[in-house]
Formats: sequence, C-alpha cells, structure tokens
Amino acid sequence: MIMSDLPATLSATAPSWEGLFGLPIEQRRRHRLHLIGIGGTGLAPIANVLVELGYQVSGSDQAPSPRTEALMARGVRVGIGHDAAHLTSTRAPALPDLVLVSSAVPSGNPEIQAARRQGIPVVKRKELLGPLTNNRQVIAVAGTHGKTTTTGMIAHVLQGSGLAPGYIIGSSIPGLGFSAAGAGPHFVIEADEYDNAFWGLRPQIMVITNIDWDHPDFFPSAEAYEASFSHFVEQLRPGGYVIYCQDDSRTRALAERYGDDHWLGYGARADAQWRIQDVDITASGTGYQVRSPGGGLTRLDLCVPGYHNALNGAAALLVAGLVGIPDARSADLLATYQGAGRRFEIKGETNGVLVVDDYAHHPTEIRATLAAARAAYPDREIWAVYQPHTYSRTRTLRDRFEGAFGAADHALITDIYAAREPYDASVTPAQVAAASRHPDARSSGSLEDTLDELVDCLRPGSLVVILSAGSATQLGPLLLERLAAPHVEASDPHHD
Repeated sequence: MIMSDLPATLSATAPSWEGLFGLPIEQRRRHRLHLIGIGGTGLAPIANVLVELGYQVSGSDQAPSPRTEALMARGVRVGIGHDAAHLTSTRAPALPDLVLVSSAVPSGNPEIQAARRQGIPVVKRKELLGPLTNNRQVIAVAGTHGKTTTTGMIAHVLQGSGLAPGYIIGSSIPGLGFSAAGAGPHFVIEADEYDNAFWGLRPQIMVITNIDWDHPDFFPSAEAYEASFSHFVEQLRPGGYVIYCQDDSRTRALAERYGDDHWLGYGARADAQWRIQDVDITASGTGYQVRSPGGGLTRLDLCVPGYHNALNGAAALLVAGLVGIPDARSADLLATYQGAGRRFEIKGETNGVLVVDDYAHHPTEIRATLAAARAAYPDREIWAVYQPHTYSRTRTLRDRFEGAFGAADHALITDIYAAREPYDASVTPAQVAAASRHPDARSSGSLEDTLDELVDCLRPGSLVVILSAGSATQLGPLLLERLAAPHVEASDPHHD
C-alpha cells in the first residue's frame, strides 16, 4: 500500500486533535495516536497514560527496550526502526489522528514526512501536554536536578493517601511504575525543560527544585536556560502555588521577580520558610526535621540517602499539605518511599564490593550523589565511574567538574556517550579527568576496559558508584557477575 493512496485520517466532522482529549471514554477507542520515539523517557510514560485513557496507541523506536516491551504487553503496536509503513493499521482508523514526536527525533524522519503529506497533525510534548491535562489539577515538578525523585515522592504520597493521582515520572518507581492515568483530580508530572516541553503545562502547583544550566545542545547560554524557566512560571494558573528551593540562588531570583504569598520556599537557609534541620545521613537513609513558618516540626525519615533528598522530601511535604494531606500522614508515607530507578539504586554486593547505579551526569548531580555515598558509607573506598553524556554537555560544563569527584577515592572517566551527537575528537574523557583536579581521576576507555580495570582493582569494602545517563548502567550487573565468577575475587589488601 502506498502512503499517498491512503485517505486523510481526520474527516471534516471529526474533532480537532486537541478535542480528542475531551471525548467521552466510549468514543476514545475510535481514535489512534502514534508516537515516534515511543520507548524514550519522554514518550513511553505518555503512551501508557493514553492506553489507560482508552485510546488506540501505536509507535516506533530505533531499538527494542524494556519500555517498548512493557507497552507491547499492554497492546501497543510498536515498530522497530523508522518506516512510513508504521503509520498504517489494518484497524480503523487506517492512519493515526495525531503523531507525537520525541525531541530526539529529527525532522527528516520518514514517519514524520509521511504524516505531514497526509495532513496528520505532528506535535511535540509541548503542544500535547496542555490538552492532555487540561481538566486535571496539575502538579508540575521542574528543576535541573531532583525532579524525578521529587515527582516520585509526591505521586507516592498522593497514591498512598487514596487520591488516585495521574502521574508521569522519568523513571520507574516501586509500586507506581513510571506513569498512570489516575482516576482522581490531580495529575503529577515531571516537567521537562528540554525543548521547552514544560511550556505546554498549566499547573495549579509548581515545584522548582533548582536552576542550573544544562542541555547546551538546546539552550546556548545560561541566560537562555533561565529564561525558559521564567516562561514556565508564567504558565501558573491563577491562584496557584509555587514551591521553590530557597537554597538555590536562581530560584530565589525567580521568587524576587514573580513571587507573592503563593510562593512557598524551603531549604536549609536561616531565612527559609520551611527549614530543614538536623540532617543525619546513614546507609539506611536520611533523617531530619522540617520547621514550618509557625515553628512546628515534622520529622522525616527517608529510605534514600543524601542531603539533596532531604530537600526533595521537604518539597513533597509542602505539596502534600497544599492538597490537604496532614503532615504526619505525609511523613509516614515518605518513610515508605523506596526511591526511583537509577537514583542511587543499589544493584547488589558481591565479595564485599557494593555497587550503586545513579543517573547523575551533570557536575552538580555527581557532586551531590558522591557526597551522599560518602555520608552513607564513610568507611568504604569509593570508586566513581563516570560516563560523560554528549560532547556538547561535556565541552560546555567541563570547567565545572573541578571538585565534582572530591568525595570519591578514585574516579574512572569512560569514553563519552554520544547519544544523538556525531563524534567530536576535540572533547575527551581525559579533559574531564584533568578539569576535576582529583588526585586519582583518569580516563578508563571503553566500558569493557573500565570493567576489566574495576575487577583488577576492587577489594572487599569497596563501593562502586556508576554515574551515567547512557549505556554505562549496564556495568553494574556485569561487574557483579564478574566478581561472582569462581576465578575472580576482589583484591585483598592484606595479601600480595
């Protein structure tokens, strides 16, 4: 079948694509949405929500993944590779009513081109998120660092309180997964700044954890990055609230510009409205108190370690209070939050070597994650394994790596994960190692070479923290497998 021979998907009497999200549930099965890049962290959660709302969903991606497999198990037709034929279906409608495109997909994609020839609307998340959540009370969590964990905490508390929220989270949460349509009025969403995706939201409650220039491939300067957050703040619904971290100078600047009595701050500063204090970090988690403006204290005991998680928990506590959940109930529920996938995720321990996998790929995140590791495991020898993410980010943020690995005893910098970028010989892992000024930071080559070096050097009591938003996440299981092999034992410092 030739694409140009197919009829257009929307008739003159059909609703506009925005109107699709206002249809009664019994009519939704007549309509199909096609997602290009459906296995990615941005689109897979949306696909799952659309399925639960009752729409037909199809999509494509370059390679299979656990996310595409999970969607296929729910009845989503996923094409591997990109081909115009993926748009067609033997079921009605023959063509989708709408095509949603990941920010990582180039405009020359054959499915995009075919959709446009057929007059099918092609949109990105920025255009879709507003209509999708228009009839919900949106709680949007934005910020350079910490938004996945904070979103997960909020969704966990609301779900545990019986509010049945909808949610979209950038990583899987135990007991929640990464998204759900939800039956309640609230919709909790990780508000992604990349490609200005969060501009499409109209939140009732905003959380801004911090603002720290990132994604230089899209934002050419720190000023452009900060301007995107300013525009996001302007999307707040009338009467809505902004929860912001007062420890961060850029969020404070936003509050000075836009803030009113609906802006509620938290942090460790003496002038923080909701102040965290008495923070105690151990291997079992993080304990601390949150002091309200009236002087009341709420004790929080989290299962996840790290000062940054104390801040995330305080933000979740404030949001829960705004939707009517008592602080004591929120504290009880936050104590049962088990963390998000790839956020200080313990992969296992073999022969005395503990392995942790973390998504940190920005110098600020690396510094916070390793500080949490040192606080939680003060007596272990820490090996940081960092996979630089994209040439553009590595080049732009290179000078900010000074001190980033300071809490680790050793730092191995693997080959750069290019993602969607072409090879660039002018940016190297050795430059990151040198910029860090760490006494034992060095380039370790490929993942296989890095694995070999770890197996040779680790000893009982070592802690390996893998820091990557790319393929280095596979090192954790591989390392544990190699260490468990009969002929491999972690080095013992007491024997030659």
